[in-house]
Amino acid sequence: MEKVNIQEKFSLFHDYWSPKIAGEINDSYVKLVKLKGEFVWHHHDHEDEMFLVVKGRLQMKFRDKDVWLDEGEFIVVPKGVEHMPVAEEEVHVLLLEPKTTLNTGNQVNERTVSDLPTI
Repeated sequence: MEKVNIQEKFSLFHDYWSPKIAGEINDSYVKLVKLKGEFVWHHHDHEDEMFLVVKGRLQMKFRDKDVWLDEGEFIVVPKGVEHMPVAEEEVHVLLLEPKTTLNTGNQVNERTVSDLPTI
């Protein structure tokens, strides 16, 4: 049982769209990720995802609407819901999601990260 300094952990990496494991809770990971630009439209067949904005501003696009998240705000994307995160500027996000969650969901491509490092 050790405390985690989120800002300290974010200072350890600089790449975008590549989640890092910062902790574990039951069958879920606490992940940290830096985002910039557009991701890909995708969904997760079996997993809900929580996006908590730690720094910056995140746009979560859905097929029927867009939701803007500011620092300190989070959204839970239910399984099966197609979404696309967009970050005009660098955004730091804490993700809480099941260990089985693939970052690109149903889309396997060059942005898929299947072997997540622990920081």
